[in-house]
Amino acid sequence: MPFFPALGSSTAALRRWCLALCIALLTPACAELPKNVERPVSHALAAPSGTPLALLVQQRHDAAAAHFDSGFLLLAGPQAAYGSRLALVEGARRTLDLQYYSIHADASTGRLLAAVRDAAARGVRVRILLDDFHSTGRDALVMRLAFVPNIEMRMFNPLAGARSSTLGRLFNSLDDASRIQQRMHNKLFLADNVMGVTGGRNLGDAYFGNADSGNFVDLDVLSAGPIVQDLSRSFDAYWNNERAYPVQSLVTREELDKIRDSTKAADGATRQDPSATTAQPPDAGGAGPTPEQRAYAWDEKPMDLNTADFVWAPAVVMADKPAKIPPDPASADAGDGKAPGLTVSQQVDKQAGARTSHSLEAAADTAADGETVVDGLLQLIGQARQDLLIISPYFVPGPEIMQAFTAAHERGVRIRVLTNSLASNDAPVAHVGYARHREALLAAGVDLYELRSEQTGLRSAFGSSGSDLSGKSRAMLHSKALVMDGRLLVVGSMNLDLRSQLQNTEVALLIRSNQLSGTASHQIENVLREGAWHVERVDGRLIWRAPQHSGVQDATTEPDASAGLRLLLKLFGPLAPDSML
Repeated sequence: MPFFPALGSSTAALRRWCLALCIALLTPACAELPKNVERPVSHALAAPSGTPLALLVQQRHDAAAAHFDSGFLLLAGPQAAYGSRLALVEGARRTLDLQYYSIHADASTGRLLAAVRDAAARGVRVRILLDDFHSTGRDALVMRLAFVPNIEMRMFNPLAGARSSTLGRLFNSLDDASRIQQRMHNKLFLADNVMGVTGGRNLGDAYFGNADSGNFVDLDVLSAGPIVQDLSRSFDAYWNNERAYPVQSLVTREELDKIRDSTKAADGATRQDPSATTAQPPDAGGAGPTPEQRAYAWDEKPMDLNTADFVWAPAVVMADKPAKIPPDPASADAGDGKAPGLTVSQQVDKQAGARTSHSLEAAADTAADGETVVDGLLQLIGQARQDLLIISPYFVPGPEIMQAFTAAHERGVRIRVLTNSLASNDAPVAHVGYARHREALLAAGVDLYELRSEQTGLRSAFGSSGSDLSGKSRAMLHSKALVMDGRLLVVGSMNLDLRSQLQNTEVALLIRSNQLSGTASHQIENVLREGAWHVERVDGRLIWRAPQHSGVQDATTEPDASAGLRLLLKLFGPLAPDSML
């Protein structure tokens, strides 16, 4: 997640952002966060064994005669990603815990959060923890859920000021610019502390193949069993942290109602209100997907968890501690003195001793030597012996990442990295941080692949991105994954960049499974072969080799990107350091 807001790959959008940044730098800050905020402490469900979801997990485990107690299912396409979350909401009987960097107020989220409201109405305790960077304008309407009975909502690392626009709030926070850049990037969706989803997706149309202008190619994991308790412990650490502010301490319901009314007036039509009891149709005046597209990409139906084909395997949770983001220095709650660090959690099997096999224990111990999730990945890369397959949509390698790749290549490890092309990057300025290191990466022995934004075959890779439906929608890479030596799979919220390493908090699952690693490798290699440009250096210049069967020619400049956009990036890109991208 780059610091620069996602604007799409248009020169006009980039000009608007550069102008806004200049204005922001000249604008004084004034607003402050509230002090002496009450945060009642709460924790995940202590004993989930008696819930319907727990019984379902036990039945699936016994039917598989599994040797390990935790099961995993890769969620590659938007239907599986959406349907799994809806199934968890409808199946929950005791608790729902949601932790996200971004929740958009649109049709997909409206349907999903309407189901969350229904769960709260039947007695399910709901906790929603949301990073506060994007909770402005229409997206601020998600915060109205905090005023619904049985739903608590907190904003992590909030920005002071009015919520009418993101830039307005940035203006009010420029006296603490370093904290603005530090965001909670974690993604968790947990039900009854026994089933949950983690990975790269935020909540919104573009993450579920339902946006008309561009859709993200993403990847999550549905987890079942005791490993979810470790995910819940990470959630609790953030929920009970002094950086988490109850919504009621930041904004009133009346202020949110005014935002709702102003967005309705601006649209000239009734938009989706994600806090409504039932989902409303999307804006009839917009240019959204057709009914046929919607039926294919997003059917609003829950997954049948009774037929979910779980792979039962040993795994650990890798999670940054919330203290990676310092509290507001002006807050009375500041000064806890906690040092940032990486938590690597392992479950213990009382019957079989260690749930994890020896090889996973060694990998977990290696990862635990790092101070952050990304540091843990670098420790794992240091143990690779044969092959590394990496997906990082925002790929800005710092010195430690470059050193890890160079050392792995010298050991004979094959390294392949899939990232965004300039045309597929939703934050084009962030592409500069990658492009300035591209030739050094190639020299270090890294095989580089960049997603082709205009394509028609992504359903064969990570499931449909939506681009094969409209013919006009861009595919944008958002998956974050690593496969090591065909046996260890990491799926999480992190990118391989300085932002994830040093500033944002992240969470990931490390799973030891030849089956899951093989499935992920097959999907990734399909994209490398048929959906991505292969970047090479030939006779002193870069060549983008076209994907197989694409019918397009090789390129000698950033493919599919306009000359104007390339020029603007050359002019403004050097002004942004790698740590901000």
